[in-house]
Amino acid sequence: MSESEHSMTDNERERTGAEKAGDSGESEEIRDDDTALEIPEMAPDEADSDEEAEDEEDGSDDAVELKNQLLRALAETENVRRRAKKDIADAGRYGIANFARDMLSVSDNMARALESIPDEAREESDIVKALAEGVEMTARELATALERHDIKQVNPLGEKFDYNLHQAMFEAPATGQPDGTIIEVVQAGFVIGDRLLRPAMVGVAKAAPPPEDKNGSNGDGGEAENLGATLDTSA
Repeated sequence: MSESEHSMTDNERERTGAEKAGDSGESEEIRDDDTALEIPEMAPDEADSDEEAEDEEDGSDDAVELKNQLLRALAETENVRRRAKKDIADAGRYGIANFARDMLSVSDNMARALESIPDEAREESDIVKALAEGVEMTARELATALERHDIKQVNPLGEKFDYNLHQAMFEAPATGQPDGTIIEVVQAGFVIGDRLLRPAMVGVAKAAPPPEDKNGSNGDGGEAENLGATLDTSA
C-alpha cells in the first residue's frame, strides 16, 4: 500500500472518530437537557420559623433570668456591705462590754466600802475621813470614765418595773405603792449605748388583794361577777 493510501486511511479514521465524538457530545447534551429538572423555589419551612420563635423566646427568658440574678446579687452585696458597716460600728461601740462588765464589780465594791464607814468614824478620825474621801474621788473618776464610753447607771427607784432593764428580787405587798412599782434598788444596773450591760436588781410592790366579806364576795366586784353570770353570751 502506498503512502498516499496510508494517509487517506488515517485521515478517514480521524474524521470518523471526530464525528463519533461529536455525536456522543450532542447525545450527552441532549441527555443532560432531558434529564435536567427545574428545582422550584421552596417556601420557608414553618418548623424553622417555630424554632426561631422558640429560640427568641428562650433568649428573652434567659435575659430576664440574668437580669434577676444580677439584681439579686447587687441586693445581696448591698446587704453584706450594710451588715459589715453595722458590725464595725458595733465593734467600736460595744467591744469593751466585757471589760466594762468586769469594772462594774470594782465600782460596786467601792460603794460598799463607803457605805461601811460610819459617819462617826469620819468625824472622829482624820485618817478615816481622808481614806473615805479618796475612795469617793476614785469612785467618781471611775463613773466619769464609764460615762465617757456611753456606759450609764440605771437607778430605777420609784419607776415602773421593766423586765428589759430590771430583775425582780422580791415582791412586797401592802406597801401603799401601785402594783409593779420599784420600791427598793438592791443593786444598780448599767447600760452601754442602747444595750443592757447589767440589769438592776430591785424589789417590786405587789398590790394587796381586796378584803373579802363574810359571804365570800369582794364587794362591788362580786356583784359585777353575779351580774355577768346572768347575761346571755351565746350570741
